[in-house]
Amino acid sequence: MSTPSLASGPGGPNALRPLLETVLDALALGARARGGPLPAGGPDAVAARVRAAVGDVLPRDGDPDALHTLVQALAEGAADPADPLCAAHLHCPPLAVAVAADLAASALNPSLDSWDQAPAASELEALVTGALAREVYPGPPEAHGPDALVTTGGTESNQLALLLARETLGAGVRLVCGANAHHSLPRAARLLGLPEPVIVPAPAGALDPAALDEALTAVPGPWLVAVTAGTTDAGLIDPLPELAALCRAHRARLHVDAAYGGGLLFSARRRGLLTGLAAAHTVTLDLHKLGWQPVPAGFLAVRDARDLGALHQRADYLNAADDTEAGLPDLLGRSLRTSRRPDVLKTAVTLKALGRAGLGALVDQVCERAGEFAELVRNDARFELYDRPTISTVLFRPADAPDDAVAAVRRHLLEQGRAVLGRARLDGRLWLKATILNPHTRPADLTSLLTAVAQALRAGEASQARAKDLAEGNTPR
Repeated sequence: MSTPSLASGPGGPNALRPLLETVLDALALGARARGGPLPAGGPDAVAARVRAAVGDVLPRDGDPDALHTLVQALAEGAADPADPLCAAHLHCPPLAVAVAADLAASALNPSLDSWDQAPAASELEALVTGALAREVYPGPPEAHGPDALVTTGGTESNQLALLLARETLGAGVRLVCGANAHHSLPRAARLLGLPEPVIVPAPAGALDPAALDEALTAVPGPWLVAVTAGTTDAGLIDPLPELAALCRAHRARLHVDAAYGGGLLFSARRRGLLTGLAAAHTVTLDLHKLGWQPVPAGFLAVRDARDLGALHQRADYLNAADDTEAGLPDLLGRSLRTSRRPDVLKTAVTLKALGRAGLGALVDQVCERAGEFAELVRNDARFELYDRPTISTVLFRPADAPDDAVAAVRRHLLEQGRAVLGRARLDGRLWLKATILNPHTRPADLTSLLTAVAQALRAGEASQARAKDLAEGNTPR
């Protein structure tokens, strides 16, 4: 057996070129076989097809067609975020230019745990994180100005924010957050050994300043207050200016989870929705949501770069003191991870290729489409709209349908592979969730989505009627 080709080095591009053709062909065949936003048949059917395609995943002798076979199987069984009817989650269709850049990152395979493994990548990361930190914290530069770290997403960013708060304020710091906060925040508090979090009710889906004031008055500090700019259920933004003022008054540290809403910074028309963001000590951003990056593309911005000193670590084989004194950059304090791929490359290419105006236009497009979809729902007597979207998430439900029927509609669409919708519980009721993140979505696609939901509801009602007839011994309708 000949030695397999490598992706990098002088022969790397020539080795990759035919393999890329194989991958692209398999992706196209898989998408054609899937024929929609999701594979039909449900979990058991999809699992059976994958098992049949893969066979023995570790055979004695290698299979020369493995790349084509497995990529086609993955594509055929994928939920395709580029399909306008795949709108359940904060799961964006990645930009082609970002995916192409990600291939280069994989081929070169720098590891950002020491400069001698990633000379150019480390500098590129510094440029991008600095630029994003200045987007969050604009204004004249200070001696210890803002900075940002690359993370795997909101969960890691939120955990880092709590870690920095603990190291700054002590192990007794208390997390105070709304019931609308992301689940990673209270979990991070438990993982870090912090006191039991204080959960402030958010009955309307956003954190109420009066309720936060009451909680901070009743519970002894120090506190880390975590608020949200773009909730995962309805895309709501907590009242940032009022909450920031409360934190200043109580001398509480403030973290804003803007994993979803942070992308609004690129839009000249919508960045005002994030007024007050710069008051936060730390801010979570996820550009694999409203930034059209392949996963992962998370960041944690910090107002004061000195806070990052808590992450400093010395390992002689990676950042020996004499090396850093000689000018080699120390990368260990840039992450909780050691081996770390250059995820920043795809983001750097996207920022440079599209610019603020290009990214802002994409943000505006998906927000406008969400507004159009909300109007379609509002004007259709078959449906009920929760509210106008704040960002690009629309909650709706079939009018007068019980919650179990709403849940059944979603599962029916998944089973048939027709549409991918999320679910959210607000005001004590279950809602269908459409998160519009595809800038290529058109009004006709939105109409098709409503039609699919209406048809699924009718199918569910007919099935229930047949089941009732059978239970009563009647001839099925």
